[in-house]
Amino acid sequence: MTDSLNIQIEGMSCASCVTRVEKALKKVPGVAEATVNLATEEARVVVDPAQANAQTLVDAVKAAGYDAEIGQTSLEIEGMSCASCVARVEKSLRKLPGVVEASVNLATEKASVTYVPKMLTPAQLAAAVTAAGYDARPVEEASSKAEDRKPDEIAALRRNLIFAAGFTVPLFIVSMGKMIPGLGDTMFAVLPERAWMWIEFVLATPVLFYAGWRFFRTGWAELRHLSPGMNSLVMLGSSAAYFYSLLALLVPQIFPAGTATTYFEAAGVIVTLILLGRYLEAIAKGRTSQAIKRLMQLRVKTARVLRDGTEMEIAIEEVVAGDIVSVRPGERVPVDGVVTKGQSFVDESMLTGEPVPVEKKPESEVVGATINKTGAFSFRATRVGADTVLSQIIRLIEEAQTSKPPIQQIADKVAAVFVPAVISVALVTFVIWLIFGPSPALSFAFVTAVSVLLIACPCAMGLATPTAIMVGTGKGAEMGVLFRKGTALEALGKVDTVVLDKTGTLTKGQPELTDLQLADTSLTEAEALRLIAAVEAKSEHPVGEAIVRAARANGDASLPDAVEFAAEPGYGVHANVEGHLVQVGADRYMQKLGIDLASVTSAAEVFARDGKTPLYAAIDGKLTAALSVSDPIKDGSIEAIAALHTLGLKAAMVTGDNRVTAEAIAAKVGIDEVLAEVLPDQKAAEVKRLQAEGRRVGFVGDGINDAPALAQADVGLAIGTGTDIAIEAGDVILMSGDLRGIVNAVMLSRRTMKTIVGNFVWAYAYNIALIPVAAGVLYPFFGTLLNPMLAAGAMSISSLFVLTNSLRLRGFRPQLSETAQTPNTTTSAASGLHAPAE
Repeated sequence: MTDSLNIQIEGMSCASCVTRVEKALKKVPGVAEATVNLATEEARVVVDPAQANAQTLVDAVKAAGYDAEIGQTSLEIEGMSCASCVARVEKSLRKLPGVVEASVNLATEKASVTYVPKMLTPAQLAAAVTAAGYDARPVEEASSKAEDRKPDEIAALRRNLIFAAGFTVPLFIVSMGKMIPGLGDTMFAVLPERAWMWIEFVLATPVLFYAGWRFFRTGWAELRHLSPGMNSLVMLGSSAAYFYSLLALLVPQIFPAGTATTYFEAAGVIVTLILLGRYLEAIAKGRTSQAIKRLMQLRVKTARVLRDGTEMEIAIEEVVAGDIVSVRPGERVPVDGVVTKGQSFVDESMLTGEPVPVEKKPESEVVGATINKTGAFSFRATRVGADTVLSQIIRLIEEAQTSKPPIQQIADKVAAVFVPAVISVALVTFVIWLIFGPSPALSFAFVTAVSVLLIACPCAMGLATPTAIMVGTGKGAEMGVLFRKGTALEALGKVDTVVLDKTGTLTKGQPELTDLQLADTSLTEAEALRLIAAVEAKSEHPVGEAIVRAARANGDASLPDAVEFAAEPGYGVHANVEGHLVQVGADRYMQKLGIDLASVTSAAEVFARDGKTPLYAAIDGKLTAALSVSDPIKDGSIEAIAALHTLGLKAAMVTGDNRVTAEAIAAKVGIDEVLAEVLPDQKAAEVKRLQAEGRRVGFVGDGINDAPALAQADVGLAIGTGTDIAIEAGDVILMSGDLRGIVNAVMLSRRTMKTIVGNFVWAYAYNIALIPVAAGVLYPFFGTLLNPMLAAGAMSISSLFVLTNSLRLRGFRPQLSETAQTPNTTTSAASGLHAPAE
């Protein structure tokens, strides 16, 4: 049996590309035929589905150096109740030709599917889930109903619960009343025993087949697909009690003496208790997603824009990039943009977690959903709709909540075999009691088997991880820490070494020129600085910007033009200025040029010991001056490093500075290990070297220049600017740039993982401990059996414990509070170049 798969391929340009892709595909085990069309950029592959799937084909195309078009979509799924449901939905999706990966989250009730668009559509994916016994819709279709669906689901559960309780309470009273001395005699005086049994039948029937119909509908679908889950167990347990009782009522003569007993009350109470559990679960699950709901509520519905010289109020969906938008005091900023007129202070706590308002003036960036506090201003819209920072944050949180950390993947594998194992245990229990149990053996066998089925429902297992991940990632967003993946939330807590980039991470990234010592007395300081600054004006490096600022502050408002500019990353820059070759850079650059530094070595050593970065300038091949630049330590860096030590973590600093300067800065901050004189492209290699030593490394950088190192690290923590959060290389994004956010992120990670482990310990220990009790292991010693009604109640309590334990994460408080970033101010160098940096 073979499948024919079509894959869209990007990057092919000629016939040799076609040959290469076909060759790569044909090498995949199970591929019988592969034909690639250059014109349509499409590959048609005939495969044996038992040996190859879309994932292996996509990997083969990528290994050949091309990209396969991959689509990603989300499905809203109704009807899932336990980890077995999750495994079943994932299995039904992964069976489809063209599905690369499918991940289902029980807590969010969503499936994230990666697939080949040429082979499947979101509607076909939803149809596969529906065929598996659940209701599914593509998120695009469900989005308009998403906010209403959860309240509707809770309301439906409440109605069913009230209906069930209305019949179950009198059912329980009738059933139990017959066993109470005195009351039972009174009841039998009114009606004979069999009449009361018929009343129990009438009361129990609507409970099972109306209020509890959801369990039968989904449970039967699970059994039909040979993938039993929680609904199957409830269906089997309650229907066993019901139909056993019905037979005992209709044909009691077929039962051994003493066993024609009715359990209608057990069937009714089981369904009612589990409905109660599901109702409380639905409420609690809604609370786990409060973070996203609160963020969505921050969205502004209208904006005042200037159109054709007239200010008008329009729906937020109609705002386009380039519109001039006005904001009054107390209003939320509608979309992202840049201030064009006016001045104010804006509360950005929803973005960074910092409570102090930030000053905004012309050219300042503003973010949608932040609150304007004092003045009025106008701004030019730059990002609207799905491109706004708020939309990006919501999308990142949803992606993190949908993804599965490794601990959940292990749990899913266990859950996939757990329910079939429970059904087997229940059958074995029934047989053992039937053969070896005391009289009436059938009654004992029935009660124990039903109790085993009900006590072992794996709801708690399925909720253990996703609920904690949902609350944890939401709490992180409130603190200004965005986890892009659920895996990062787990991995960060296991990190033992944090490597920090120096410039812009440990330091403010706004260096100042502090010293200039001439080696060539034929030039004045002002003349030398003028030529050096002319070259650095062509550079985008922060050090170059500091030199240019200093030159302009000293009166050189217009610098001469530099031509033939070139930069050597990690070394320096050079250009021709007014007929002179000017070369500026680190000591290694001068050594590479063969320029002797002996005349300024002592001055450079003094600079380095003070934690300043020494630089050198040569004009026409002759050493001209030694300069020093100081980058102030960022507020909170020292406190953050001390807190990392308290958590048992080592801190390392990576920098291109020479070792003396680097160690001086490290000593100020409290860094344990210095990785100095590291070129930009060597940072990832340094991370890899630490990992080779057995360390688990978290790398903290700006997310652009440090992308390779962020990707190499076990966890990459990218410093966000508050307005640019789409940093693909980072696993975690620190919105405010304050390093104290690292400490809070690590603590939140550890607390979340501790919660997940606690959830699993409860869920599995509970089942492992109570299945033998339900099977009757205590009967020989104490003469007691677990009533099926108590088993159903205990199962619901297990799920509620897991949910409430996860919700405790909402009370997490960061250990270190961050200080608000002060508005940027222009630092004047008028005080002189020789003044030490503050």
